[in-house]
Amino acid sequence: MKTLRADVIIVGAGPTGIAAIGPLLAAGRSVIWIDQGVRPGGQIWRAGVAQPWAKQLAALLPHSSLRCLFGHAVIAAEGGGRLRLQNLLDPGAAAVLVQAPQTLLALGARERFLPFPGWTLPGVSGAGGLQALIKNGWPITGKRVVLAGSGPLLLAAADTARAAGAKLILVAEQASRKSLAGFAARLPLAKLGQAAGLAWRLRGTPYLPGTWVVRALGQAKLEAVLLSDGAKQWELPCEALGVGFGLLPNTELAELLGCRVEAGAIAIDSNFQTSMAGVYAAGECTGIGGVDKALVEGQSVALALLARLDTSGSLRRRRIQVGRFAAALEKAFALRPELLQLADAKTMICRCEDVSLGDLKSQRSWRDAKLQTRCGMGACQGRICGPITQTLLGWPAAQMGRGVRAPLQPTPLACLLDD
Repeated sequence: MKTLRADVIIVGAGPTGIAAIGPLLAAGRSVIWIDQGVRPGGQIWRAGVAQPWAKQLAALLPHSSLRCLFGHAVIAAEGGGRLRLQNLLDPGAAAVLVQAPQTLLALGARERFLPFPGWTLPGVSGAGGLQALIKNGWPITGKRVVLAGSGPLLLAAADTARAAGAKLILVAEQASRKSLAGFAARLPLAKLGQAAGLAWRLRGTPYLPGTWVVRALGQAKLEAVLLSDGAKQWELPCEALGVGFGLLPNTELAELLGCRVEAGAIAIDSNFQTSMAGVYAAGECTGIGGVDKALVEGQSVALALLARLDTSGSLRRRRIQVGRFAAALEKAFALRPELLQLADAKTMICRCEDVSLGDLKSQRSWRDAKLQTRCGMGACQGRICGPITQTLLGWPAAQMGRGVRAPLQPTPLACLLDD
């Protein structure tokens, strides 16, 4: 089996990877670019790369020093800077091996879920998941849609649904009006302008701070939601509910490589170096901060990979700014304690293996839960239920990390075998 070699491997073709690729190619580095999607853009630019980067990428993608392996997923680490990939577009294809002395992890983030009765009903999805479905052509015109949870992703998903013809009947934000006002007061002018444009497009859509979903109602599918503002509860009929409580960094590949993870994110130094030599990380996988953080860190990590300094200091100043924004984001959208009390004993926590909260409360640890209930043993490999058990049951994150091993996702046996 042949191994493809380059100077740098970039895992992730979202904003961070896009921002890093140009400087590396301009400096003469050969790059292997990997992403599970069929085109660059990541989750945020799923329907196509945002206009500011489109022309740049159009010029870079045919570059002779760039090998794009889109539609591929890293399933194992072989040591010596070598990664084993699965071709997601051709399940019968043999594995692909890639190797480089430097690897950049631009892994992005995924949605954070908190369970409540009815959250597994057809028609209920993550806010970002709903947005992705719409971008991929899911028909939503005329459907009554509720967005609920916390964070700016709710408004972005609402804007996507509105543009696709959905009937937006409510955006419910669990953060208080006071927290939102404090967050808005700290926004830089550019962000305020973006927020104003979003507010104008969503004019007429009810937006209720201090409000959250208590229960999704329906038999075979979603029919309504039960909402609360802490003082009263009421029902609201709808056909689609998108719920999200912020984002969580993707760290599984970093953990497989042996990189240290702190506070749920990949730990890096000032030069984006992880605890493993030759492995760098940037963007949302090192801490949630939005697309601006991803772009700035993508440019900065490219300089680090090239052993260059930001002599102008402009990137350093921008990194400070996005760091402040990330801190304000975390503070303003901190989860209220009521959200951790919504699930009852029958509420499913592990959707892959149908494991309820009642099943898990009798277990002492994540390891015991896997052995006794198969929690975390399904297709998502604990990416959804693992963080939930940390939040609701207080199981240490370190217990989850010990379970990260190859393959990182369900994989045909042929991909694990050499010729």
